[in-house]
Amino acid sequence: MQELTHWIDGKHVKGTSGRFTDVYNPATGEVQAKVPLATVEEMNDAVARAAEAQVKWGDTNPQRRARVMMKFGALINEHMDELAELVSREHGKTLPDGRGDVQRGLEVVEVCMGGPSLLKGEFTDAGGPGIDLYSMRQPLGVVAGITPFNFPAMIPLWKMAPALTCGNAMILKPSERCPSTALRLAELLQEAGLPDGVLQVVNGDKEAVDAILDNETIAGVGFVGSTPIAQYIYGRAASNGKRAQCFGGAKNHMIIMPDADMDKAADALVGAGFGAAGERCMAISVAVPVGQKTADTLIEKLLPRIEKLKVGPYTAGEDVDYGPVITQQAKQRILGLIDSGVEQGANLVVDGRDFSLQGYENGYFVGPSLFDNVTPDMDIYKEEIFGPVLSQVRTENYEDALKLTMDNPYGNGTAIFTADGDTARDFAHRVNVGMVGINFPIPVPLSYHTFGGWKKSAFGDLNQYGPDAFRFYTKTKTVTARWFSGIKEGGEFNFKAME
Repeated sequence: MQELTHWIDGKHVKGTSGRFTDVYNPATGEVQAKVPLATVEEMNDAVARAAEAQVKWGDTNPQRRARVMMKFGALINEHMDELAELVSREHGKTLPDGRGDVQRGLEVVEVCMGGPSLLKGEFTDAGGPGIDLYSMRQPLGVVAGITPFNFPAMIPLWKMAPALTCGNAMILKPSERCPSTALRLAELLQEAGLPDGVLQVVNGDKEAVDAILDNETIAGVGFVGSTPIAQYIYGRAASNGKRAQCFGGAKNHMIIMPDADMDKAADALVGAGFGAAGERCMAISVAVPVGQKTADTLIEKLLPRIEKLKVGPYTAGEDVDYGPVITQQAKQRILGLIDSGVEQGANLVVDGRDFSLQGYENGYFVGPSLFDNVTPDMDIYKEEIFGPVLSQVRTENYEDALKLTMDNPYGNGTAIFTADGDTARDFAHRVNVGMVGINFPIPVPLSYHTFGGWKKSAFGDLNQYGPDAFRFYTKTKTVTARWFSGIKEGGEFNFKAME
């Protein structure tokens, strides 16, 4: 069995704690590797080494740092298929989805190639008599990224690329369920010219996370995961004086108006609801048709599409629609929530609970499920299922659909499908959700904008990637300067008398 490592000072380093956790193949249920879990001492040592390396890296001019990102981007492209297979092997997502995971992270690296333009300060000439003012953006020092299992490439790249471009050193703590992609990215960064120690990949569990939050050297923490953990990390980091951006769970609604193109809406819902087995924080898990006729038509359109979905391992080919969920515990939780939906009175139109795949009976596969007549008091509505389950909540009019979305405690993403520009504009303006799609089901912004939710989906005041990332990973220093009259008066050719 493969024994994975940490990545410290530019090389693979075995763990010394004696503690490991298993890394599974979700398609087979078999253990394929074990990963070390760091102690507080191992984490603190990695941080101290990163702090030493950061000094020179922070003094490197921004253009040279951007050249490392240029080379890194080229290497990611060169190794795209290898990285996608690493993602798929440990997460379970299909190969096309694995490539998409890597690609969306690469796009942030590409923006960071232009980092010098985003690191420029400001200047005010003659702010007072003979006084100039200027501000500069400087790195925080050592920062940390704590990333989830569901995007083993994308989210580490969202964290590390801006942080490193800004001149910081980074401690990356990837999910212990999917650690191999982060380790491979660290190798590629070294090949791209990143100095040893500037990126440290330290594997671990809660002990490692708490060591990050309590380490006095670490100045900023970025996290993506569930809402309870996001709130915990944000609170502990902030109480220790750290800058923090923590992104949590979601319950994303898609409103379907009576004038929407129903075929396009159904296609969008199937892809957004069941892609990656629903293990996306931007997955659409609630369909909200307006009017009974719209709801009936939508169910009719969804049924044949869902029945045609191909579920299987990534090795089964490019036409697999989605793979297994991440663990046996995740599978049992999803099945339990489907049971609760039935018990609480929802209509289970498509039942994926008994799905079985020949030859992969021990894998963590869950068939697609579709509920109708879901109400907001049901557990399948209130909880983030994070699985291949789509719930339909019927509403009578647009205002009710909007209110349903706005009353939900989460505010990550939402969408509306309509042919009416006025309705779409009103929705985008009024809805209290951070990312909005208009006839677009998963509105993840392009990498030169910025990603972030509202309400219980995010803690902290700055978003991921784009301009906000450069604000988060730098601190502003402002200088007020006055120069007294000197050599411009002209040269002195005689000794001046003593005053």
